[in-house]
Amino acid sequence: MPIRFGVTVAPDASAAAWRDKVRALEDSPVDVLLVNDHLTGLRYAPMTALAAAAALTTRLRLGTLVLANDYRHPAILAKEAATVDLLSDGRLELGIGAGWMRSDYDRTGLDFAAAPVRLARMREAVDVLRGAWSDKPFSYDGAHYRLDGLDLAPRPVQRPHPPLLLGGGGPAVLRYAARQADIVNVTNRTSADGRGVDPSDVGRAPLLAKLALIREAAADRPRPPEVSVGVRSLSVDGRASAVHPAVADQLDALRGTPFLLEGSVQQIVEQILYWYEEHGIAYFVLGNDTDAEAMYPVMERVRAAAVNPS
Repeated sequence: MPIRFGVTVAPDASAAAWRDKVRALEDSPVDVLLVNDHLTGLRYAPMTALAAAAALTTRLRLGTLVLANDYRHPAILAKEAATVDLLSDGRLELGIGAGWMRSDYDRTGLDFAAAPVRLARMREAVDVLRGAWSDKPFSYDGAHYRLDGLDLAPRPVQRPHPPLLLGGGGPAVLRYAARQADIVNVTNRTSADGRGVDPSDVGRAPLLAKLALIREAAADRPRPPEVSVGVRSLSVDGRASAVHPAVADQLDALRGTPFLLEGSVQQIVEQILYWYEEHGIAYFVLGNDTDAEAMYPVMERVRAAAVNPS
């Protein structure tokens, strides 16, 4: 599969600024515009923002990285996602996770259940999404969700459904994602209390172990999932980005991984091609849209190298 680049777009307080950002990405080498899903701070409602982006674009794929399953019923999400896929002429990529940020739960009164419970809910939600997008009425009787003859219309343009991205850092969720997802987003494992990243899970060795786990879990699939990572920090020709707050004190551990890219344009091109060719990572997502312009020359050289290998 080809190398792709995504950009997570931060919200802005004005409609004009959002439109400018979306149009700039439409005219860029970026493949996918993504929106995240949190309830605290300046945040857009993801599906609404993507619907607005769909009206401004014809080329960009549109995605979520990632929706927290606990924030909305999967039948409602299935309807919203089908609508966005239709309005974008089949450009949606739906990313969903079990939910992790404790502050979102605390400030909204949502129950922050133990990780196995949140993961079980997410698994059922994936079943509901796929069933709701099918071509016939769908019923479901799970431990967490129940549906009785739901006949969702209109269906998504993409059949059998929009690509599903499942993300996480722990072995259970990665094993499940490797078996079920179209795209597996590899992240750092969060702490049990949902208040940050587990420092023992940062670095090259944990990443390589996760990639090996994904390959093993997906071995019986006729087509392996696409593997993606989020670029937490970027420095192109000395022009450094803002550092993702979850890993601000762990930059040294991130060096030598695709979570941190630094050097000249050509050096970063070589880093990306290494992780693609040697470890199968094909999808690189910038965590800050302010980094996008600095990465355009990298994206263009990566594509040229893939088309014309030496």
